[in-house]
Amino acid sequence: MTIIIPKYYHAKEALESNNIVCIDGSDALRQDIRPLRIGILNIMPNVQGYEFNLLHPLGKSILQIEPVWIKLSTHNYTSSSQEHLEDLYITFDKAIYNQSLDGLIITGAPVEELHFEDVIYWEEVQRILIYARKNIVSTLGICWGGMALSKMIGIEKIIYDKKLFGIYPTKNLAHDHSIVGDLDDCFYCPQSRHAGYEDQTLESERDIGNINLLAYSEEAGYTIFETTDKRFLVHLGHPEYNAGRLVEESLRDRLKKRDDVLDPVNFNLDNPINNWRSQRFVFFSHWIKYIYQETSF
Repeated sequence: MTIIIPKYYHAKEALESNNIVCIDGSDALRQDIRPLRIGILNIMPNVQGYEFNLLHPLGKSILQIEPVWIKLSTHNYTSSSQEHLEDLYITFDKAIYNQSLDGLIITGAPVEELHFEDVIYWEEVQRILIYARKNIVSTLGICWGGMALSKMIGIEKIIYDKKLFGIYPTKNLAHDHSIVGDLDDCFYCPQSRHAGYEDQTLESERDIGNINLLAYSEEAGYTIFETTDKRFLVHLGHPEYNAGRLVEESLRDRLKKRDDVLDPVNFNLDNPINNWRSQRFVFFSHWIKYIYQETSF
């Protein structure tokens, strides 16, 4: 319904052209509605260019959303505008100072081929996630962010020989689930990653009561799962992506000329079609609804 952003925010016009209501902080106070504070730990390259991908689906919720953009103090963000970071982003400690976060999103990051211990900012991410599981209703990890959540509960990733890249049909395994239950029985979802999990590994974790498996793809494996306490929600795909984002990633990969990266499957780069948009809106809207219900009752 409504996203709270500064009046000068660079993507304001783009959001409004997609029927997202945008207001600034002073207008939000006059509405006398407590917005949900959703922390977004953005570790994607070019943070400014990625932000719209999350604000668009979050803004389709009927609830008022205040995005709290979070940066890591141990990450250099060399591909991003330092001025933009200083203007809009704060550290996690400042994000939770005197105010709680209702939900938290951990984005992907181009480091899934590295061991977690070799990622320069991993210790800082660990501290955030330890706090989040104790104090935040739901933390959503996207792609590498989901792998980070998995690592925190003792599930180790594997590195793929070839990048998993494209649009994959995915089966809904939990029709009564509060977040994924209203997704279609079979829905499409983008995947763009060099790592993941063996089916048997996740099935074993389910069998010992560590996780609930929520969605499965024959080609991509189990793509959505959660901890049984529902505090961590893992989505290994990129439901937030628009079609243009996949085109950009493919062009970037071509420039690198890597033998282990092919063109995206089930996706025409010359005629990019978004066939997962409605599923994206359902997923994020139901995630927000779940947080609202858990914090309000």
